[in-house]
Amino acid sequence: MNLEKLTNIEKNLITNYDISKVLSISLESARVTASRYVKKGLLLRLKRELYILPQKFNYLKEEDFFSIANILQTPSYISLTSALSYYNITTQQTQKYIESIGLRRTVSYAVNDVQFNFMRIKKNLYSGFERMENFFIAMPEKAIADSIYLSALGKYNADFDAIDFDKISAKKVSAFINKTNKAAKNLWQKLMRNYKL
Repeated sequence: MNLEKLTNIEKNLITNYDISKVLSISLESARVTASRYVKKGLLLRLKRELYILPQKFNYLKEEDFFSIANILQTPSYISLTSALSYYNITTQQTQKYIESIGLRRTVSYAVNDVQFNFMRIKKNLYSGFERMENFFIAMPEKAIADSIYLSALGKYNADFDAIDFDKISAKKVSAFINKTNKAAKNLWQKLMRNYKL
Protein backbone atom coordinates (compact mmCIF):
# COMPACT_ATOMS: atom_id res chain seq x y z
CA MET A 1 0.00 0.00 0.00
CA ASN A 2 1.22 3.50 -0.86
CA LEU A 3 0.70 4.86 2.66
CA GLU A 4 2.86 2.07 4.08
CA LYS A 5 5.68 3.11 1.76
CA LEU A 6 5.42 6.67 3.06
CA THR A 7 5.59 5.52 6.69
CA ASN A 8 8.91 3.87 5.86
CA ILE A 9 10.49 7.23 5.01
CA GLU A 10 12.93 7.83 7.87
CA LYS A 11 12.77 11.63 8.06
CA ASN A 12 9.86 13.40 9.74
CA LEU A 13 9.03 15.97 7.06
CA ILE A 14 7.90 14.79 3.63
CA THR A 15 7.84 16.80 0.40
CA ASN A 16 6.07 16.13 -2.88
CA TYR A 17 9.45 15.13 -4.25
CA ASP A 18 9.76 12.43 -1.54
CA ILE A 19 6.28 11.13 -2.35
CA SER A 20 7.11 11.09 -6.06
CA LYS A 21 10.35 9.20 -5.45
CA VAL A 22 9.02 6.62 -2.97
CA LEU A 23 5.84 5.86 -4.92
CA SER A 24 7.59 6.04 -8.33
CA ILE A 25 5.06 8.56 -9.67
CA SER A 26 5.34 11.96 -11.35
CA LEU A 27 5.61 15.13 -9.29
CA GLU A 28 2.14 16.18 -10.42
CA SER A 29 0.69 12.82 -9.32
CA ALA A 30 2.52 13.22 -6.00
CA ARG A 31 0.76 16.58 -5.47
CA VAL A 32 -2.62 14.98 -6.14
CA THR A 33 -1.81 12.04 -3.84
CA ALA A 34 -0.66 14.37 -1.06
CA SER A 35 -3.80 16.50 -1.37
CA ARG A 36 -5.99 13.38 -1.22
CA TYR A 37 -4.13 12.06 1.84
CA VAL A 38 -4.45 15.42 3.63
CA LYS A 39 -8.23 15.39 3.07
CA LYS A 40 -8.41 11.85 4.49
CA GLY A 41 -6.28 12.82 7.52
CA LEU A 42 -3.49 10.44 6.49
CA LEU A 43 -1.04 13.34 6.09
CA LEU A 44 -0.80 16.69 7.88
CA ARG A 45 0.05 19.71 5.73
CA LEU A 46 2.58 21.96 7.48
CA LYS A 47 2.89 24.40 4.60
CA ARG A 48 2.72 24.28 0.83
CA GLU A 49 4.29 21.01 -0.37
CA LEU A 50 5.52 20.04 3.11
CA TYR A 51 3.83 17.28 5.12
CA ILE A 52 4.20 14.99 8.11
CA LEU A 53 2.47 11.74 9.03
CA PRO A 54 0.06 12.23 11.98
CA GLN A 55 1.60 9.31 13.88
CA LYS A 56 5.03 10.96 13.64
CA PHE A 57 3.68 14.41 14.54
CA ASN A 58 2.20 13.04 17.78
CA TYR A 59 5.61 11.88 18.98
CA LEU A 60 7.69 14.96 18.14
CA LYS A 61 9.91 16.47 20.82
CA GLU A 62 9.95 20.17 21.69
CA GLU A 63 13.09 20.64 19.58
CA ASP A 64 11.31 19.11 16.56
CA PHE A 65 8.46 21.61 16.91
CA PHE A 66 11.03 24.42 17.10
CA SER A 67 12.60 23.18 13.87
CA ILE A 68 9.19 23.06 12.16
CA ALA A 69 8.46 26.62 13.36
CA ASN A 70 11.69 27.81 11.72
CA ILE A 71 10.54 26.20 8.46
CA LEU A 72 6.96 27.54 8.60
CA GLN A 73 8.27 31.09 8.43
CA THR A 74 11.73 31.81 7.06
CA PRO A 75 13.63 33.57 8.47
CA SER A 76 12.51 33.20 12.07
CA TYR A 77 13.79 32.15 15.48
CA ILE A 78 12.16 30.77 18.64
CA SER A 79 11.70 33.48 21.27
CA LEU A 80 9.46 34.96 23.96
CA THR A 81 7.98 32.51 26.49
CA SER A 82 8.83 29.46 24.34
CA ALA A 83 12.55 30.28 24.53
CA LEU A 84 12.42 31.25 28.21
CA SER A 85 10.63 28.00 29.01
CA TYR A 86 13.26 26.03 27.05
CA TYR A 87 16.00 27.66 29.15
CA ASN A 88 14.02 27.10 32.40
CA ILE A 89 13.95 30.85 33.05
CA THR A 90 10.16 31.09 33.35
CA THR A 91 7.64 29.00 35.24
CA GLN A 92 5.25 29.31 32.28
CA GLN A 93 5.05 26.33 29.93
CA THR A 94 4.24 26.58 26.23
CA GLN A 95 4.34 22.98 25.00
CA LYS A 96 1.43 23.28 22.56
CA TYR A 97 2.13 26.92 21.73
CA ILE A 98 5.36 27.73 19.90
CA GLU A 99 6.30 31.42 19.80
CA SER A 100 8.69 32.81 17.20
CA ILE A 101 10.03 36.13 15.97
CA GLY A 102 10.08 36.69 12.22
CA LEU A 103 10.58 39.38 9.61
CA ARG A 104 7.67 38.65 7.29
CA ARG A 105 4.37 38.97 9.17
CA THR A 106 2.52 38.39 12.41
CA VAL A 107 0.56 35.19 11.87
CA SER A 108 -0.54 31.95 13.54
CA TYR A 109 -0.69 28.41 12.14
CA ALA A 110 -2.53 25.54 13.79
CA VAL A 111 -1.36 22.01 13.08
CA ASN A 112 -3.51 19.50 14.97
CA ASP A 113 -3.47 20.79 18.56
CA VAL A 114 -0.21 22.74 18.24
CA GLN A 115 -0.26 26.49 17.62
CA PHE A 116 2.69 28.13 15.86
CA ASN A 117 2.67 31.87 16.54
CA PHE A 118 4.91 34.39 14.74
CA MET A 119 5.48 38.01 15.77
CA ARG A 120 7.00 40.40 13.25
CA ILE A 121 9.76 42.81 14.28
CA LYS A 122 11.82 45.41 12.45
CA LYS A 123 14.84 44.17 10.52
CA ASN A 124 17.32 46.14 12.68
CA LEU A 125 16.08 44.22 15.76
CA TYR A 126 16.43 40.80 14.11
CA SER A 127 19.48 39.55 16.03
CA GLY A 128 20.51 37.93 19.28
CA PHE A 129 19.73 34.34 18.33
CA GLU A 130 21.83 31.23 17.77
CA ARG A 131 21.61 27.82 16.18
CA MET A 132 21.01 24.85 18.48
CA GLU A 133 20.95 21.41 16.91
CA ASN A 134 18.49 21.97 14.04
CA PHE A 135 16.72 25.19 15.04
CA PHE A 136 17.37 28.87 15.70
CA ILE A 137 16.49 30.25 19.14
CA ALA A 138 16.90 33.60 20.88
CA MET A 139 19.53 33.93 23.56
CA PRO A 140 17.83 34.21 26.98
CA GLU A 141 18.40 37.97 27.20
CA LYS A 142 17.07 38.52 23.67
CA ALA A 143 13.93 36.49 24.45
CA ILE A 144 13.34 38.84 27.39
CA ALA A 145 14.13 41.91 25.26
CA ASP A 146 11.66 40.71 22.59
CA SER A 147 9.02 40.22 25.32
CA ILE A 148 9.63 43.74 26.67
CA TYR A 149 9.62 45.37 23.23
CA LEU A 150 6.41 43.68 22.04
CA SER A 151 4.69 44.21 25.42
CA ALA A 152 5.60 47.91 25.29
CA LEU A 153 3.96 48.08 21.84
CA GLY A 154 0.82 46.39 23.23
CA LYS A 155 1.30 43.40 20.91
CA TYR A 156 2.26 40.84 23.55
CA ASN A 157 1.31 40.09 27.14
CA ALA A 158 4.40 38.83 28.94
CA ASP A 159 4.15 37.47 32.48
CA PHE A 160 7.27 39.08 33.95
CA ASP A 161 6.45 37.72 37.44
CA ALA A 162 7.06 34.20 36.10
CA ILE A 163 10.61 35.06 34.96
CA ASP A 164 13.64 34.27 37.13
CA PHE A 165 15.70 37.40 36.45
CA ASP A 166 18.58 35.99 38.54
CA LYS A 167 19.35 33.64 35.64
CA ILE A 168 19.98 36.40 33.10
CA SER A 169 22.33 39.34 32.55
CA ALA A 170 20.50 42.66 32.93
CA LYS A 171 23.40 44.31 31.11
CA LYS A 172 22.84 42.11 28.03
CA VAL A 173 19.09 42.78 28.08
CA SER A 174 19.85 46.53 28.23
CA ALA A 175 22.12 46.24 25.18
CA PHE A 176 19.24 44.76 23.16
CA ILE A 177 16.65 47.20 24.56
CA ASN A 178 18.82 50.20 23.69
CA LYS A 179 18.27 49.39 20.00
CA THR A 180 14.47 49.59 20.34
CA ASN A 181 12.26 52.55 21.28
CA LYS A 182 11.40 54.82 24.19
CA ALA A 183 8.38 52.75 25.31
CA ALA A 184 10.49 49.57 25.58
CA LYS A 185 13.27 51.44 27.39
CA ASN A 186 10.78 52.86 29.88
CA LEU A 187 9.24 49.44 30.52
CA TRP A 188 12.69 47.91 31.05
CA GLN A 189 13.60 50.68 33.54
CA LYS A 190 10.38 49.94 35.42
CA LEU A 191 11.11 46.19 35.46
CA MET A 192 14.65 46.79 36.72
CA ARG A 193 13.26 48.85 39.61
CA ASN A 194 10.49 46.32 40.39
CA TYR A 195 12.81 43.30 40.37
CA LYS A 196 15.81 45.16 41.80
CA LEU A 197 18.10 44.39 38.87
